[in-house]
Amino acid sequence: MSYSWPLAAHWQSLPALSRLTPSLIWLANSGSGAPACTPQATPEWSKDSVARQREQLTAFEQRWRGLDPSGWSVPRQVDYRLLGSALARVRWELDITRNWRRNPTFYIDQTLAAVYDRMLQPPPFDPARSNAIVRRMNAIPGILEDAKRNLDLAARPLGQLAIAHLKDIRPKLLKAVAELKPLLDSTASADIDGVTAKAISALESYRAWLDAKLESMTTDTAVGLEAYQFFLKNVALMPYTPEQLLDMGRQEWERTVAFESYERQRNKGKPELRLPATEAEQIERQKRDEAATRKYLDDKGFLTFPKWLHHYWNLPLPAYLAALPELGVTDDLTGPTRLSDNATSYVRPPSPQLGYFALAAARDPRVMIMHEGVHYYQLALSWANEDFIRRYYYDSGANEGIGFYAEEMALQAGLFDDSPRSREIIYSFMRLRALRVEADVKLALGEFSIEQAANYLQKTVPMDEGTARWEAAFFASAPGQAISYQIGKLQIIQFLADARRIQGDAFNLKAFHDFLLKNGNVPIALQRWEYLGTKPEGL
Repeated sequence: MSYSWPLAAHWQSLPALSRLTPSLIWLANSGSGAPACTPQATPEWSKDSVARQREQLTAFEQRWRGLDPSGWSVPRQVDYRLLGSALARVRWELDITRNWRRNPTFYIDQTLAAVYDRMLQPPPFDPARSNAIVRRMNAIPGILEDAKRNLDLAARPLGQLAIAHLKDIRPKLLKAVAELKPLLDSTASADIDGVTAKAISALESYRAWLDAKLESMTTDTAVGLEAYQFFLKNVALMPYTPEQLLDMGRQEWERTVAFESYERQRNKGKPELRLPATEAEQIERQKRDEAATRKYLDDKGFLTFPKWLHHYWNLPLPAYLAALPELGVTDDLTGPTRLSDNATSYVRPPSPQLGYFALAAARDPRVMIMHEGVHYYQLALSWANEDFIRRYYYDSGANEGIGFYAEEMALQAGLFDDSPRSREIIYSFMRLRALRVEADVKLALGEFSIEQAANYLQKTVPMDEGTARWEAAFFASAPGQAISYQIGKLQIIQFLADARRIQGDAFNLKAFHDFLLKNGNVPIALQRWEYLGTKPEGL
């Protein structure tokens, strides 16, 4: 999700890196899936707002480049590079990917998804959150008018997706608000119907506008080689070429297909996993499994779970969220100011018709505990980091790499030894993440259309058509995100292998993992530099 946060707000002194504010870091990570920033903020994409961001960004870039960090300690040099990556992401999103000019679905993120984001935290809806929902709903008409002025480079495939996404938006949004209204505070409850009516009219007008403009839109969604290389070097801090990424992804896909073949042969004749009979049964099992998984990993020496760390638990999907089209992952992973809250993953009633990931989680909750649950553990540990910058910097290359790495780590650690079919699910996940590399690179370079990427994922993973199409569209609009799972995981494996080689008998796996998660917002190349003293080459 992407928001226009005030870039310069309260940033008093560039050399004093500890004064860096969350508003800069979240702006720098707009569109990357970073957690939402100030609950009171609303998106803004007027021409004047974009011009102010550019002006502020240029000033910050000049000040950052004017510093000489060569005499600083390695941890402070790492922080300096984090700041450079954050600034590069702002430049990437404003002037290279330019979703605010080329992607009509971007403005669904800025409007409906901005409201949805404030609905994800479980009740109660206190006055601040209730009023934030009303304020964001009220901002929808203005943002969509900005969209009509900004989308001069709109891509037709993304326009078609936005049109499809807004189908029947009136009954869907009215249903969501009717379910939500009794939970809001009295002031917000009195105001929500009026602002919703205006928002619906604006969304329907936007859909009609897109439909009228569709034939004049470009068919090209690729950012191109030069732009993709900029992302790899300056934003993601990954020392690879696109060609190397393709080779890495292909090799991992082949390894996974082989291992999955062995697993399926081994499991011939064994029963399939049973779906829980009810939503309540799934929720209760997930809670038990989450506690058992944490105990297993701690007792076996894989990872420390501090006593203050709360839990990643399931809850039924509320009617006010179920009424809306899916606008993101239905998880609330808390935030820097909510370390005393449990994280929540909402689930639908068990059914064979569930999507790819939801069906896997219903069959064995541990497969998602070891990814989405690990996301919560990592984020909470990072938000408690004593280094202010590392609490607020975010890049999916490290976060998704850790989540994916944790899945196979648990497999090899024996967590799924009691469930052969769950091991098959993990291998299926691995195959998908390897294929995402090819989809990401080829979409970015123009070698795949969205339709081709979706068909490729659907047939080769295999996975359901809806999930495949959603993934392909998201990857086309956010180049570099889909590689983060597989490439981040491979970087972690190399990091671990080198740590064990260099440290010898002193190497401690739990200490390594504890460092990895505590600094999990930091790109792996920079973690490696700090932990092993190996300065990244080519970055």
